[in-house]
Amino acid sequence: MPKKVTAVLSAALLSVVLTACGDDGGASGNDQITVWTEENLPDRMAVQNAVISEFTQKTGIKVKLVGVAEDQFSQTLTAAAAADDLPDVIGALPLAAVREMEANDLLDTETPAQVVDRLGRETFSPRALELDSSGGTLLAVPSDGWAQLVLYRKDLFDKAGLEPPDTYERLEAAAAKLNTGGVAGITMAIAPKDSFTAQSFEHVAQANGCQLVDNSGNVTLDSPQCVQAFAFYGKLARDYSVKGKQDVDSTRANYFAGRAAMTIWSSFILDELAGLRKDAPPNCRECRSDPEWLAANTGVVTALKGPQGGAPAQYGEIVSWAITRDAAKDPSAAFVSYMMNEGYERWIGMAPEGKFPTREGVADRWDDLPAGVDAKKPLADVYPADVLDALRESPGTFARWGIPQGQGKLVGATMGELPVPKALSAVADGSLTPQAAAAQAKREVESIKRGIRE
Repeated sequence: MPKKVTAVLSAALLSVVLTACGDDGGASGNDQITVWTEENLPDRMAVQNAVISEFTQKTGIKVKLVGVAEDQFSQTLTAAAAADDLPDVIGALPLAAVREMEANDLLDTETPAQVVDRLGRETFSPRALELDSSGGTLLAVPSDGWAQLVLYRKDLFDKAGLEPPDTYERLEAAAAKLNTGGVAGITMAIAPKDSFTAQSFEHVAQANGCQLVDNSGNVTLDSPQCVQAFAFYGKLARDYSVKGKQDVDSTRANYFAGRAAMTIWSSFILDELAGLRKDAPPNCRECRSDPEWLAANTGVVTALKGPQGGAPAQYGEIVSWAITRDAAKDPSAAFVSYMMNEGYERWIGMAPEGKFPTREGVADRWDDLPAGVDAKKPLADVYPADVLDALRESPGTFARWGIPQGQGKLVGATMGELPVPKALSAVADGSLTPQAAAAQAKREVESIKRGIRE
């Protein structure tokens, strides 16, 4: 991402946005828009309402903010569309949800590009814009992202003379060598009913060039790349991981307790790893006298590379501001522009460990924003510069199944039914071969796809 500092949106630019983005004319004291947000936790709603209050004072545009839970979004959206009661803007919208809205013709697909162009397209992460685009059309304005990571014990790696686990070969070699003395080589999700298992596997699979579908929408989970990914992940889980059906909670707990040398987890772990949350503190032996010991001794790998992959890749989620098809375009464009400019640092600052900026400027100050829940501390006070630089740049290597191929609705449906974790779990327990698991997952995804068409 470029390293320029973003200029604050001037009154003149705001006026341009208000008068040029649609046919509704400029803002008036009677303008009001409804905004849904999936950042619906009470403390984050409070931050958003504070920014909205300033926006209203400066523009005269009133905003009704409504929190919507991510797992209720599709149902809520369907009901609102049927009642002809869509909001004007939706914030923190995951990529699959953007594609679901595209498939149902619920998006304004003109205004996002206008907003981005006026803010400066060159100030946005190119990869984030690419993931939010379909056939050259920008569907939404990317606001931030979170990354899936390989976390590893630097002290154990240094002692064993191991390289960072950034390839299949290095990861497996480290897992095998460090799987000793009461410490597992790795702890990784394998629970069949956990979406975290799906995310963790997709991270590993993308690294090997394994795709959910091809450019024609055909399911390709039985490709050689995918079979190898099933075999690799299954062997790690079976031979070198903590025993049992590890899930999102147990993988973190095992790593925090010092019972594993590596784990695959999202960037949301960073504040907990630094001892900034009381509900999930590191409790390894060394952590008892120094709550930040584990953070200081943890290395981070962002993108991973498999033997059949091209460039290194990683699973990451981009969340965006979407403008709906029936929105009041000018006020909506002005609001999104404000949230991506004057309000942007506070938006990112709600949870910087899980909100990597997709615009420059704030990206340069991201690691100085206080992270944590029960205690607050900038990530720069905990993690070394090389780790933070890798995290800051990670949106540039994000890869996602089905999104570039326009299959976002299928992606969302598979995350609901979880056919891949089910097959993967069977590889780990030895009840299916990698080839049989890949074939089973393909059949189940094809069945889900037929159900969507019907």
